[in-house]
Amino acid sequence: MSSSQGEYSATDGKIKAWLYDNLGSRVDYDAPGHSSTMMAYSADGARLFSCGTNKEGESYLVEWNESEGAVKRTYHGLGKRSVGVVQFDTTKNRFLAAGDEFMIKFWDMDNVNLLASIDADGGLQASPCIRFNKEGILLAVSTNDNGIKILANADGIRLLRTVESRTFDASRVASAAIVKAPAIGTFGSANANVGTSLGERTAPAAAMVGMSNDSRNFTDVKPKIADEAVEKSRIWKLTEITEPSQCRSLRLPDNLTAMRVSRLIYTNSGLAILALASNAVHKLWKWPRNERNSTGKATTNQAPQLWQPPSGILMTNDISDTNPEDAVPCFALSKNDSYVMSASGGKISLFNMMTFKTMTTFMPPPPAATFLAFHPQDNNIIAIGMEDSSIQIYNVRVDEVKTKLKGHQKRITGLAFSNTLNVLVSSGADSQLCVWSTDGWEKQASKFLTIPNGRTASALADTRVQFHLDQTHLLAVHETQIAIYEAPKLECLKQFVPREASGPITHATYSCDSQSIYVAFEEGSVGVLTASTLRLRCRINPTAYLPTNPSLRVYPLVIAGNPTDPNQFALGLTDGGVYIIEPLEAEGRWGTSPPNENGAGPSTTAGVAGAEQSQR
Repeated sequence: MSSSQGEYSATDGKIKAWLYDNLGSRVDYDAPGHSSTMMAYSADGARLFSCGTNKEGESYLVEWNESEGAVKRTYHGLGKRSVGVVQFDTTKNRFLAAGDEFMIKFWDMDNVNLLASIDADGGLQASPCIRFNKEGILLAVSTNDNGIKILANADGIRLLRTVESRTFDASRVASAAIVKAPAIGTFGSANANVGTSLGERTAPAAAMVGMSNDSRNFTDVKPKIADEAVEKSRIWKLTEITEPSQCRSLRLPDNLTAMRVSRLIYTNSGLAILALASNAVHKLWKWPRNERNSTGKATTNQAPQLWQPPSGILMTNDISDTNPEDAVPCFALSKNDSYVMSASGGKISLFNMMTFKTMTTFMPPPPAATFLAFHPQDNNIIAIGMEDSSIQIYNVRVDEVKTKLKGHQKRITGLAFSNTLNVLVSSGADSQLCVWSTDGWEKQASKFLTIPNGRTASALADTRVQFHLDQTHLLAVHETQIAIYEAPKLECLKQFVPREASGPITHATYSCDSQSIYVAFEEGSVGVLTASTLRLRCRINPTAYLPTNPSLRVYPLVIAGNPTDPNQFALGLTDGGVYIIEPLEAEGRWGTSPPNENGAGPSTTAGVAGAEQSQR
């Protein structure tokens, strides 16, 4: 099983669903027409669809009410005598596409009638395989001569032309895909409006893109930063945000007991925010989908709802005999946002995110869990950092510790997997980083952080780690510094040391595109660094988002980046408040990067009350 919850259909037309435990399938119901069926979620994980064909050749494309196991709507337009099993895919949380009757057929998810069909200039299989790219602007479809056609909308054409205009190092690319400006039409455009008419959304015939093995000479060209020439021609100045009118911020509504926010994360879909308070209680905020917010994504333009199931139960961690205030809270979300694994000094709990029910508890202390991370390829495998400095590789499905890793001297405070390198990087309160192979779990490298001159670290200061999108560069966060390492050898490439007036760093995270790093400080401010250079380009002062209350010292303990918007982040505060913060719409981003960012040697960026240093 590759996710925390699996839903599959067998060739006998039965659909089954499994949870983490080893107790067999929890759901067993019939696919429409007892067909051999594929299932897929929408990109945000909020809607479930299936498409299948039975032995008589009848095909069914439906949306499910997942909680009830019932068909919610059935889409019209599939052939009655399909050859082979009809393949389908979803895109942009709005469209469905299926390969049927030598064509590609399209539906709007909210309309059961066929939206459009195209033959892609012919040559398709009777039931061709189809697949959208992540952005939904390219569509691959199989042909009857064992080839592949690539269809594109306007945004896809621009992407393909950009790729075609660049050259790549021939030593890195053995063969090239030759692309010739095809067209899908506006049905899946990245800027398609929900309100467009059916006529406007009808897809015209698509042109073919040939795939060949024609090797060509290419040179690796780094993309230029937008407006780079314009920015560097100006006299650069650090962007200082001090007034509420200079940014958009929203404190999330909360009628539960206000306790310090210990952990904070957006769901992978970007539709909700989950917080773990110091009293071991989880809080989940969801944004409603309506006319003001058609996507249902997190936004400062509309307040979310503090969500609770009808039962009224709270997701509360086991605390055993531990004082929650002294515990080290930790949690991790499954990839499909269905489950959260969490601990607050006691046993580890697995919660259902829809019902808030506790599915299971395991690993009673001592030692207590201090950090949790799901294996990226198998959500049944969990890396568990412990209070005793060990790391346990645990298989939830069989309730068994596969191996125990030992290399740190103090408790584990961070874990991060790299899909590309097949490694696990751990960090501890001993200010040490360790690299472990996920194949045999041997230690490959280890290195202690270099504490900047004149700075002293607390005895148990947390060190957090997070991989860049490239899965090779590693962000290490410590109260004294931000550092970028290259895995797996752990070569330190750059180091950022905050000005002393900012106080210690409390937390930091990459933006979702890994272009920025958001850094929270104990004095209440948030810094925005350019990730490639670790140079400060914007500082958001507490006066910009916190109400004036001189009798109460409030500052962010945790910071989380929105998974779909690189300019939005959330803060969890010492007073129990959770804020999301965005730049003004007119600005669109947090400041501009300083000029001369070649990273050649130490540099100092002057601030208002001191200096931040970026060193190499």
